[in-house]
Amino acid sequence: MDSAATLSTVRAVSSSFFCTSKNPKFSNLYSPKPAHPVIRCSHSQNPCRNSVYPLKLTSGTPFHCSAVASGTSNLTSTATGAGSKLRVLIEELQSLNEPVDRVKRLLHYAELLPSFEDSLKTTENRVPGCTARVWIHVELDSENRLRFLADSDSEITKGYCACLVWALDGATPQEILAVKTEDVAPLSVVGLNGKGRGYSSSRANTWHNVLMSMQKRTKALVAKREGRLQGQPFPSLIVSADGIQAKGSYAEAQARFLSPDEVKIQELVNLLELKKIGVVAHFYMDPEVQGILTAAQKLWPHIHISDSLVMADSAVQMAKAGCKYITVLGVDFMSENVRAILDQAGFTEVGVYRMSNERIGCSLADAASSPKYMDYLATAAASVPSPSLHVVYINTSLETKAYTHEVVPTITCTSSNVVQTILQAFAEVPNLSVWYGPDTYMGANIMELFQQMTVMSDEEIASIHPNHNRNSIKSLIPRLHYFQDGTCIVHHLFGHEVVGKINEMYCDAFLTAHFEVPGEMFSLAMEAKKRGMGVVGSTQNILDFIKERLQEALNRNVDDHLQFVLGTESGMVTSIVAAVRKLLGSMKSDKGAKVTVEIVFPVSSESVTRTQNSTFGEIGDFSQLNVIPGVASGEGCSLHGGCASCPYMKMNSLSSLFKVCHNLPDDKDSLSAYEAGRFSLRTPNGKLIADVGCEPILHMRHFQATKKLPDKLIQQILHHGG
Repeated sequence: MDSAATLSTVRAVSSSFFCTSKNPKFSNLYSPKPAHPVIRCSHSQNPCRNSVYPLKLTSGTPFHCSAVASGTSNLTSTATGAGSKLRVLIEELQSLNEPVDRVKRLLHYAELLPSFEDSLKTTENRVPGCTARVWIHVELDSENRLRFLADSDSEITKGYCACLVWALDGATPQEILAVKTEDVAPLSVVGLNGKGRGYSSSRANTWHNVLMSMQKRTKALVAKREGRLQGQPFPSLIVSADGIQAKGSYAEAQARFLSPDEVKIQELVNLLELKKIGVVAHFYMDPEVQGILTAAQKLWPHIHISDSLVMADSAVQMAKAGCKYITVLGVDFMSENVRAILDQAGFTEVGVYRMSNERIGCSLADAASSPKYMDYLATAAASVPSPSLHVVYINTSLETKAYTHEVVPTITCTSSNVVQTILQAFAEVPNLSVWYGPDTYMGANIMELFQQMTVMSDEEIASIHPNHNRNSIKSLIPRLHYFQDGTCIVHHLFGHEVVGKINEMYCDAFLTAHFEVPGEMFSLAMEAKKRGMGVVGSTQNILDFIKERLQEALNRNVDDHLQFVLGTESGMVTSIVAAVRKLLGSMKSDKGAKVTVEIVFPVSSESVTRTQNSTFGEIGDFSQLNVIPGVASGEGCSLHGGCASCPYMKMNSLSSLFKVCHNLPDDKDSLSAYEAGRFSLRTPNGKLIADVGCEPILHMRHFQATKKLPDKLIQQILHHGG
């Protein structure tokens, strides 16, 4: 729609939206009365009572308004204040039935924007998240009113900016901050090219993202005028083609291990290759361990870092390739799953080793093993003859999966497929009740998501799941249950302080979050997701989102700075940095633009502790704080939020990995405490725990491959207890 031909056709159409501005920079929005007549629609609440912009009627273009006033009309506008002006804008655009007419109107608005000096087109003034390049400049005048300038390299986007500038320029900070993203949602120009709702999503994102940037800069200007600090920014890592810059002690501690010791890397690779040892590790490993493993991957192919779902599959592939031993860097239920899946695949002779001689627990897995959880499922079992399905999070023990599967038919899920699993189950089994657990936050967030879907259109719901509509979603909500007493200690830390700071200082950044974060953080991430600025899902979903946004920036080939708030365990940063550096390295140094990626760690002020050598400067100044991520350093995590470092995962040390590798295969006796044993116990029904516990995982595998529940599971649901 931005082609030269289109522009030349539509620029003749105008609207009398812009009038005299008190801002000197906007003086060219006023124009003397033209020689040709001014035509106004007297049915329109024109916000510019003194406007003299003409409506030029081109040949063959009918004017449909039934009441036309001449330029001498004394009509006045009742639109005052940002909210009223936005409502007038909405009425104006929605009164135009044809998409091409709305485009014409936007292109006219674009012509009315004042010039934007090239010196203001800086990275700092860029609006993140827009397909086109957008810049805004914000000032707070002597009357405590905001003054906005904007520009874009897209004419349509420039028209959007013109509308927001007209509506918000001259408003008070209170008026600016009172505008919600949903207030500008109706401004989306739907069906610009006749393709319906989907095409407008990126355009809708422009409204939202420009508004968020305006509000962020408004908060900063007000804080500066009032002489108060906004607070210290979160620590972050800035990754560019030239290297890594750490901001803050927490980030420095993470960055310290991103360039690992070459001697240690080679020593580990030699051991793994000599003894045919494969390594499967979770994303949440200590940064030192991940740094070594990430570098060693280039020299030994049988090292895999992923979320928990893929770890066991990778172990099977390593066994097929000839690995005799698998070392598992994760919590205990992960090594249990690896052992059981290898046995199921016929690799009983392959040894599986943990990385600690102590129990490596998990608060979430422990919750699912509690009597409270079994009582919760007993309620589901008592609902017979009504069919019930237990959807259990993958991050639970094999024993839990086995015991619960005999109480209520069970399928495992991940944070990336839980919504689809539940919706598919409701679609396939009439009158089904679903019992999700053990993660309380994820359960609450699923319920919140379904509540949001009840106000979506059937078309929007079908894009999420084709077999559902508004009525089916409303009917399933009373039959969805979730456990009320299970949380991950890491995700529990994204509390009110962290969310408040993100709203204050990072509202225009890309926001990533695990599905298991508390509701306040979930809502924030979902709002960002709606405007194309966020992702809610698994660790792999988060990594993919960051890679996709970076690739888009590289494809645009213009200077850019992408800022991502990492709403999950900080151990993710090693894999993120590795992926970012790989993509940045693909740029051509002589022609490539300068693109940087900033990974922000949302760390609460109460989630770090100083070492004995640390001293505080001003209150709240943590710039000199000495903090080393990992359980040994004791970050001082609190319920106020955000250290996001799992102490259980950090029990997997580099020294333990070397110890296991050195002692295999000759000194297995010294490693007995490290070996992942097999389950010899049986369920109450007399079956092996390993056999029964694997079945819910296999049910999930079937669903992932076919997008349908396996027939065996449906029969278990329908005939359970019969």
